[in-house]
Amino acid sequence: MLSQKARYSIRALQYLAKRYGEGYVPLKDIVDDQNIPAKFLTVILSEFSRTGIVATQRGREGGYRLAIAPVDIRYGDIVRLTRGSLALVPCASRFAHEKCKNCVEEKRCTLRHLMLKVRDDTAAILDRITLADPIAPIE
Repeated sequence: MLSQKARYSIRALQYLAKRYGEGYVPLKDIVDDQNIPAKFLTVILSEFSRTGIVATQRGREGGYRLAIAPVDIRYGDIVRLTRGSLALVPCASRFAHEKCKNCVEEKRCTLRHLMLKVRDDTAAILDRITLADPIAPIE
């Protein structure tokens, strides 16, 4: 399940992607449009600024903008940066692998093998879709 931070991050970056090329977007515009708490959004965008995905500028004409083109930002990267892993269980993570507590031996664990497949299929989808790809709401 996606954390609240991951959901806010995706929505904020989607908003910035729609405004790509228009200059810096005031924090208040993102907060008002996406209904994200300002303090939480400031932390999120600061973290993305440190990774080079978001650029920031202080002052009257300041705000936030994507530092790289939306076509170069994949949803898989956003989730990994906010959540750390695409895996639903720690033993299925590629980069943050941990043995599950109270589990059988990993080689015999059918749940782990299922979750490895889920993680791989999820990664294949999220690593293929970028912020530039149109995502229409389901009606």
